[in-house]
This record gives sequence, C-alpha cells and structure tokens, in this order.
Amino acid sequence: MSRVPFLDRLQPDVFPPVQSALEYPDGLLAAGGDLSPERLLAAYRRGIFPWYSGDPILWWSPSSRTVYDTANMHVPRRLSRWLRHSDWSIRADSAFADVMRACAEPRRHEGGTWITQEMLDAYVRLHAMGHVHSVEAWDGDCLVGGIYGVSMGRMFFGESMFSRETNGSKVALLALCRLLANASFPLLDAQVASDHLFALGAREMPRAAFCREIAALVRMNDGPTGSWRGRPGALAVADLA
Repeated sequence: MSRVPFLDRLQPDVFPPVQSALEYPDGLLAAGGDLSPERLLAAYRRGIFPWYSGDPILWWSPSSRTVYDTANMHVPRRLSRWLRHSDWSIRADSAFADVMRACAEPRRHEGGTWITQEMLDAYVRLHAMGHVHSVEAWDGDCLVGGIYGVSMGRMFFGESMFSRETNGSKVALLALCRLLANASFPLLDAQVASDHLFALGAREMPRAAFCREIAALVRMNDGPTGSWRGRPGALAVADLA
C-alpha cells in the first residue's frame, strides 16, 4: 500500500495519472479519499473506479478494459431461443436500491462482498442525482436480474449485476446495451474480463485507448439526463433475441 499515493479528502477532483497505476496488482492507482459524488464522477471521467472490501478505499484503472460495443452484442443460439419465448419484462430505475442490494448478496465460490453500506449509500446518492441507473429483469412482480452503473455524457460504466433466476443478469445486460445503443451510447464499460462477459461479445481495450475514447464521450452534454423510468418503453425480452 505504501507504493500508491493517498488522496486528499479536500481535493475530490485530483487523481494520479492512470498510467502510474501498478502492474501488480494490475491497475491499483490510489488509496483513501472518500465516495463523495464529486470524487466518484471525477474518477469515472478518467477511467478510474473504486473497488475495495475494507479501509482504505482503493481506486483502480487496469491495464486493459473489458467493454461492449452496444450495437454489436452476441446472443448465443440457445439464449436466443429462450429469449423468444420468455414472458419476463424489462424496467429501468424502478428498484435501484434493490438491485444494488442483490448485487451485494454473497455468491457461490465468493467470500463476502465489495458493495458495502458505504458504497450503497454513495451510489444511491448518485442515483438520486440522475447519474447512476439500473436496468432490471422482472418475472411478474419478482425481480430476477439486474445491472447498475454510472452514466456520463454518452458513456456508461457498468458496476455490477446479479441473477436470481437463470439468464437474469444476461437479460438485464442485453437490455441495457439495447437501450444504450438506441440512445447513441457506443460503449459499455464492463471493467474486468470474465468468460461470462466474453460469451456475450465483450472485448478488451488497452487502458490508453479506453481513456482516449471515454474522454470524448463523457464530455458530450446531449445524453439523456434524470431518471430512466419508462425508458425501456415497448422493449420486450423477445426483442433481445
């Protein structure tokens, strides 16, 4: 920890340059600071995100970033057949805190959670300000999957997703990408690589290219603002196939 700088609580907009992040652990950039709205938005604007399970807060910018081109999602054949016959529905921003709490629940083969109460409170504040959104999969009145993340300009930074039923997180992710593509958001940041993400068409970008790309996207001031309630409109799960 002594190899990374500690952030000044009184300067929420100041971060070290991302190229100074450690090679091991990959992307560890800084520690400390707080989760104020100003600092969180300043971090995402630079391609930085918080990820930690205890004190201090840790800030990361990995050497490569996993992203989706929102207009070019890959839907495996078996999933496509399932989607065409699903009667689930898609909503946005209708249960934001519930989505975060579900993402924080312990998962098989994982110990604990990095979504602490402090993180929950911070992102609920950003949600109330219109910067953070959730997209949810519903089976009737039951929340079966969801994803949440940060929206800036025409860039979306995904944070976490969950499933309570098979395909729950996949439906939420596909629906989010469809909504983003329809709103001219070309990229979705998925942060760290996994086989689950690659199965739906994710690719990796070197950090420098990722930061160049998002620098322009986050400055676009014509993106949608405020709540996303009602934004899915007539979008049906079958439309995602």
